[in-house]
Amino acid sequence: VMVWLRRTTHYLFIVVVAVNSTLLTINAGDYIFYTDWAWTSFVVFSISQSTMLVVGAIYYMLFTGVPGTATYYATIMTIYTWVAKGAWFALGYPYGFIVTPVWIPSAMLLDLTYWATRRNKHAAIIIGGTLVGLSLPIFNMINLLLVRDPLEMAFKYPRPTLPPYMTPIEPQVGKFYNSPVALGSGAGAVLSVPIAALGAKLNTWTYRWMAA
Repeated sequence: VMVWLRRTTHYLFIVVVAVNSTLLTINAGDYIFYTDWAWTSFVVFSISQSTMLVVGAIYYMLFTGVPGTATYYATIMTIYTWVAKGAWFALGYPYGFIVTPVWIPSAMLLDLTYWATRRNKHAAIIIGGTLVGLSLPIFNMINLLLVRDPLEMAFKYPRPTLPPYMTPIEPQVGKFYNSPVALGSGAGAVLSVPIAALGAKLNTWTYRWMAA
């Protein structure tokens, strides 16, 4: 019974976090919706995505103890988001309406850190967490630059659930700061480490709860 309970708890946690990643992608300023505070939302998006990725990926990786599991987890997140894109497409929106974030390369860096340090949990938290936070905004900005005219897309297909203050308007680029990638990477690198530690601790708590 305990083995079944442990496995059920584990997979339930993975599914919940992966589904939440999809919801967070759609609600945290997915790139397509440029507003007057476009770069601000990119930074917020970068931080939310890097911390959310690292907490689930390190939990899953430490649970199995197998390098490569974090990449597998990021793949699950990506698939869920592509399914969400399909749902919007079914509502009559273009398939590029939601841009799927690039999680997989950052998760690969986490896996490589765990593998290169011979499965050292603390190195995975500190080094891997930092690498995820640093790299994700860079990969995602490259991803955004490949989208064809996102501002036109935002005007042509306004999201029906957007409140009035989020209506797409001409963006004032550089209004707050000139480097959203640098700010997102810096903040993400700092915040991803304690969140990675939380993911590792969740793994310990899960075992203790299941053994109780």
